[in-house]
Amino acid sequence: MAEFIGVPSAEGRRVVIVASRFNEHITQKLADGALDCCLKHGGRLEDVDQIWVPGAWELPPAVMKALQTERYDCVVAVGAVVRGETPHFDFVAGEANRGLALLQGEFGVPIGLGLLTTDTMQQAEDRAGGVHGNKGWDAALAALEMADLFGRLDLMNDAEG
Repeated sequence: MAEFIGVPSAEGRRVVIVASRFNEHITQKLADGALDCCLKHGGRLEDVDQIWVPGAWELPPAVMKALQTERYDCVVAVGAVVRGETPHFDFVAGEANRGLALLQGEFGVPIGLGLLTTDTMQQAEDRAGGVHGNKGWDAALAALEMADLFGRLDLMNDAEG
């Protein structure tokens, strides 16, 4: 039985962090966490790019444009959608997540999901470096691990092909 597992490593990998400016006091912390994760896992600052978009709704098209360049081994998408008094939250959060999932399948490039969808601003703060850690860091860690796993699977496929 063959078993494959990725190791979170940014060494030799190109990473793009796509971040929403809406709720920037939260998303800046998420983006900083993602960058810190990349650097602490062997990445170089010059191998990480950052793209800022107006809000979570704009994350999927920006990620798509980034992936079309074929420059990146993985993507980290960060944002914060906090529930309000209208159903707007449901549409934005759901469609942004769906768009990112579709892009990951279409391009075969890992996308770490650091898009917070919380009921309160306090919950978002707790997940942007607060009591629940930094979900930007966690999203980058997952993206790096998946990029490594994809590389291992590609090597296996090349060896058999």
